[in-house]
Amino acid sequence: MSLTRRDFAGRIAVSGAGIALAGSVGALASAPNALASTETVSVGEDAEDPWDRHGGAGYGPLVPDPDGILALPAGFTYRVLTHGGRTRLESGEPTPSHHDGTAAFDGPRGTTLLVNNHELGGPRSRWEHPVPLAEGLVYDPAAAGGCTVVELRPGGQVAEWVGIAGTSTNCAGGSTPWGTWLTCEETEDRAGSNGMTEDHGYVFEVDPADRRANRGPKPLKALGRYAHEAVVVDPGRGHLYLTEDASNPNGLLYRWTPPEGFRHGRGRLRGLPDDAGRLQAFKCFDSGGRFVDDLSRATRIGTVYGVDWIDVPDRDARTTSVRKQFTDGQVTRARKLEGMWWGDGGAYVVSSFARAESPGAEHDGQVWFYDPRRRTLTLKILLGVDAGPARDGALDGPDNITVSPYGGLVVAEDGDGVQHLFGATDSGRTYPIARNELNIGTEEAPEYSEFAGVTFSPDGRTLFACIQKPGVLLAITGPWKRQRR
Repeated sequence: MSLTRRDFAGRIAVSGAGIALAGSVGALASAPNALASTETVSVGEDAEDPWDRHGGAGYGPLVPDPDGILALPAGFTYRVLTHGGRTRLESGEPTPSHHDGTAAFDGPRGTTLLVNNHELGGPRSRWEHPVPLAEGLVYDPAAAGGCTVVELRPGGQVAEWVGIAGTSTNCAGGSTPWGTWLTCEETEDRAGSNGMTEDHGYVFEVDPADRRANRGPKPLKALGRYAHEAVVVDPGRGHLYLTEDASNPNGLLYRWTPPEGFRHGRGRLRGLPDDAGRLQAFKCFDSGGRFVDDLSRATRIGTVYGVDWIDVPDRDARTTSVRKQFTDGQVTRARKLEGMWWGDGGAYVVSSFARAESPGAEHDGQVWFYDPRRRTLTLKILLGVDAGPARDGALDGPDNITVSPYGGLVVAEDGDGVQHLFGATDSGRTYPIARNELNIGTEEAPEYSEFAGVTFSPDGRTLFACIQKPGVLLAITGPWKRQRR
């Protein structure tokens, strides 16, 4: 059923036009280089502390790390759990590289289980440390990517094993309410191209607690074949929301509706027919009922769009990529639709940046909130173009996100120059949590990889995060506190 202009106007009135920011994230109006309304707010060049605008939020300035891995506020510590090519799996093989999306689950006997994506695309020969082809866990023996499961025991011991292998370009993914992990392939490679022997661009389910359940990997074709990035599950309605990181044309936000009578649970998605349920792409319109072709059109925090959902003609993209099956005016697009997280009764959705490939205004990051009850999409965060990414304190390229148990969001930065984990309070203040100091470039031309896989432990005491290159999984602990509204 379409959302009419009258319906949309009523829902805006009920929600206060989406400008009175509620829940667990604010507008970041005071963030360095954030775009609030039409003004760009940036850090003063003469500021001693480049984060001195965070207004008392957070944990204070970051302390440089003598080991050159992670700068943290005073009182915080980190531990390296896995390191691509250095630590070892239970099998004795090296940990795969290029860590990405991660989720944490309660395990047996007081353990914490983490599932860690490894974003390795193309043939295995391209990578020094691909995901090992563990017996019974391989989808395509030509592909380098997959997931590992990391077990953190109460005494501090760490064990790691393969959860799935032979998949490609495993990016953000997402956890399920029933305790499993959905790993997403950010590729459209077909069998016979780029060295692959199977079609790719699917979602696979990985069970961290049951190794036998992961045998014989099966793509969840009902969720479509495209450059998947992230996925979240609406625990009440059963819908799955999925982002697509693609361009030419820009990617789409999707919703999968389960078939009538279907009930979610461990392994049940694997039993569905390839055409089960409905896969749809989003179509936005403003309060005047005008179609919005791309999310880059929004230039003010608090912008609210109504959302309709349009059926995907061929979800397996047998001849044409899914996003190319729609003509202009049918769907809304956005550049680099990446991280998602379910919280506050809806889905937080990231668009990392927009440039010339987008028809609206350039930006260095948006975070939207989709309310499934009102079927509205509200712009919560808008980062202006970062003119000096090498300067500490500037922000660009939000990617993986999580809702913090201490209020607000924690965001992994994937932009140019300096890379941070940063928080955003309910009142819209930002504050630093960590800075990547692992230089993978040279002293003359330093380079710092993106952060990814940001997620809290089930008890909220530990923040896990990844440095993608060369692939480091970190556990951060310290004096966490609830951020004041």
